[in-house]
Amino acid sequence: MSEQKPFNPADLQKDLKEFIENKYGAEVVIPQSEASGIQEGPKTEEPEEEIIQFDLKPEELEAYLNEYVVKQSGAKEVLATKICTHYNRMKLDYENPDPTGKIVGHIKNNILLIGPTGVGKTFLVKLIADRIGVPFVKGDATKFSETGYVGGDVEDLIRELVREADGSIEKAQYGIVYIDEVDKIASSTNMVGPDVSRTGVQRNLLKLMEETEVDLKSPHDLASQMESMMQFQRSGKMESKKINTRNILFIVSGAFGGMEDLIKRRLNQSGVGFKTGSDRIQDQEVDRMAYLKQVRSEDLIAFGFESEFVGRLPVTAVLDPLTVDDLYAILKSENSSVILGKKRDFLAYGIILEFEDEALHLLSEQAALEQTGARSLVSVCERALLKFEKTLPSTEIKALTVTREVVENPEAELQKLLLHRGTESFRRKFQEDYGIDLQFEPEALEMLAEEADEKGVSVLELCHEKFDDYGHGLKLLGEMVFQIGVEAVLNPKAHLDSLVKSFYSKD
Repeated sequence: MSEQKPFNPADLQKDLKEFIENKYGAEVVIPQSEASGIQEGPKTEEPEEEIIQFDLKPEELEAYLNEYVVKQSGAKEVLATKICTHYNRMKLDYENPDPTGKIVGHIKNNILLIGPTGVGKTFLVKLIADRIGVPFVKGDATKFSETGYVGGDVEDLIRELVREADGSIEKAQYGIVYIDEVDKIASSTNMVGPDVSRTGVQRNLLKLMEETEVDLKSPHDLASQMESMMQFQRSGKMESKKINTRNILFIVSGAFGGMEDLIKRRLNQSGVGFKTGSDRIQDQEVDRMAYLKQVRSEDLIAFGFESEFVGRLPVTAVLDPLTVDDLYAILKSENSSVILGKKRDFLAYGIILEFEDEALHLLSEQAALEQTGARSLVSVCERALLKFEKTLPSTEIKALTVTREVVENPEAELQKLLLHRGTESFRRKFQEDYGIDLQFEPEALEMLAEEADEKGVSVLELCHEKFDDYGHGLKLLGEMVFQIGVEAVLNPKAHLDSLVKSFYSKD
């Protein structure tokens, strides 16, 4: 396989020129790059900056986060404080610029979040962006590479921010860019030679995190290049739209596996003292997070980050792993997106869904075993309720209470529910029509359930098939209450005939 060459915008323009000339003729003029001697047209005039309407205080934002996020008090404090300061400082600088002129440079409170998966890193940042009302984009650091290599361009994050702002450059300049799995772009200490791709991504990101101009037309985007050429054909000018990243807040996050070992070595401590048995995994995670809370810039550099990159992240917050009690608190919260989401799923079919506390606690215990934080709550809920969600919309059932038994054995409980609802529905209709109360013996119910499953019909349909003729016969017998037993289920017509004959033979 041939090695892919680094991308060269001049080569792209040359190829496009040849393509268009072959298709439309040599009289079509193709704009050249500045390096070829043609001056770039005037840049679009920057519109007047938009005033930031922001007056939140840190404690107000922290209180808002407490409504939705369980635990993570330290991270919520850091995020609420530094983000509020970021936007209030921007507002101050706009309305009352520094009169002394002594402040040189621009120090921005970009934030590094460290914590295991599923503890709420993305959720926290998204909540803040929604509350403030600024554009928000999320990117995965592993998908980006140094420009010119296979992969995405880190500047695409800024272009996406403009799209999220409905094309408003002014609004996008006050947005939030969140980059997950940033620990994956730390250069490997085991590589022979320079780790070009990872260090290249770091260098490109650090320029964005401080202040740089980003062209909204990506050199990788063929459509953008074609649009520029068509505009040049019409006006003879190449318009350039750019966005400045000076005020864009960057928040990056990662799990940083192995970082605790670097911190231990720095502190000259060993990892002895772990418990054994069922608590060992949880104790190790707690111990790991205790070390991570002592992280310093030198540890991040030792982990594989460029010192300049670390310098663009002056604020660090470490998030705690979630225990069973934490997961239970998430499910119990009135703002739980997991429970509210499942209720809406069933309500879409007109079914009211409720959860008992015991069921919620068992779901939390199951989720904790998966060790993926709050994400696992969705998985365990889906496993418990998927068959109900598939089957109940085709029945007359309009309410479901999730019990501990439903979580432990969903299939068996679904069959019990269908059996109970089917026989109860038949009983009500039978009593309305004939005034006779049918009662089903436990063994008879089990047999009905098995037969209905074998035939692929509902219990209600099976009851109609077997016992619709019982009404007139039982009225002849003068029965007001009648027990449906095993014999009636096995051979309903013969059983009824036997009862009628026996009744009249007494006379």
